[in-house]
Amino acid sequence: MKEIPLSAPNLNLNIIDNLKECIESGWVSTSGKFIAEFEEKVASYLKTGNAVACQSGTAGIHTALRILGVEPGDEVIVPTLTFIAAVNPVKYLGAEPVFMDCNDSLYMDTHKLRMFCEEECILKDGVLTNLESGRKVKAIIVVHVFGNLCDMSEIMSIAGEYDLKVLEDATEALGSYYKAGELKDKYAGTIGDIGVLSFNANKIITTGGGGMILSNEEKYLDKARYLTTTAKDDSLYFIHDEVGYNYRMLNIQAALGVSQIDELEKFIDIKIKNYILYMDFLEGVAGLEVLPFMANTRANHWFYSILIDNEFFMEEKHIPDARGHIMEALIEEGIQTRPIWKLAHSQKPYLDNQSYEIKKAPYYESHVLNVPCSTDLEPEDVELVSERIIDIIR
Repeated sequence: MKEIPLSAPNLNLNIIDNLKECIESGWVSTSGKFIAEFEEKVASYLKTGNAVACQSGTAGIHTALRILGVEPGDEVIVPTLTFIAAVNPVKYLGAEPVFMDCNDSLYMDTHKLRMFCEEECILKDGVLTNLESGRKVKAIIVVHVFGNLCDMSEIMSIAGEYDLKVLEDATEALGSYYKAGELKDKYAGTIGDIGVLSFNANKIITTGGGGMILSNEEKYLDKARYLTTTAKDDSLYFIHDEVGYNYRMLNIQAALGVSQIDELEKFIDIKIKNYILYMDFLEGVAGLEVLPFMANTRANHWFYSILIDNEFFMEEKHIPDARGHIMEALIEEGIQTRPIWKLAHSQKPYLDNQSYEIKKAPYYESHVLNVPCSTDLEPEDVELVSERIIDIIR
């Protein structure tokens, strides 16, 4: 049986010249021309003012929270349905997350977000305070899960009413944008106060590791450049007036990114075509649903999610935990799949943190399966995966 990875990087030999130049020039570390070139290319693609390359998406979130004024003892509203790297940086700063439920599109439930601010907090002198904990609520981290765009219009409206900063985790959503409404033609990561991208190996384009900090506020980007280069005030005499981070992207990574960003639209086109194929192959299969992306958006279709009705398969086929059954059978055959993340609020470091009305996220945690979605996935691979899923539950 052919092995099919979940989300493999798609690299070609076009990168060789850039890497050769890095090696021959000696600029392989945190300085060099490719860093600035990659930043400029990403900013141009996203139609935003500028960008700051960094070590990872996590480093970008950590830096962004600090720039937005999150301090020890503050609170940040976060989704529970997300990779934990979106949440951990809150703790890095000595602040505390408050966990919010998802909606049926897997991103933060904006109705519950508003209810939390209205009913569980008080706004006094421009400061939102959590009545249960007595802490100041400073910011919201929203995650465009699997490239599916959040309702940023409503999120920005809520943030404006309650004087909250918005950090857009667009680490999975590079290239996703709105096709209609007040945010028409706006890209993920360019709407909140600060946005963050990731170029990890499983992302739609990759630099091996690495991330990017985005903002329409130049003062935020200036601060990001400063903090991510160890807050160096004098590079000759090594003077540092603040505690900074060694978070700068490597030039050799950026050399990959300069080539990869030119491939992005092609990769998105492949993602969309393969997603449609999954929809076609699995259409009408009882107990399965390929989750849709939001209407009026051009999502990058980074990950494909299949919703598996465990209860249906138990009743009709006597298959306990159909999601787990399908996943394990596919993995055994060399087809890499994975469940959605374990909910962040249920993870050991966060058991004592407040969670608000978590009702839908546990259902999706136990019913969603991610299937192969690499940008070098061939149509026959999609057909094979789909056929094997159908055979397993038959």
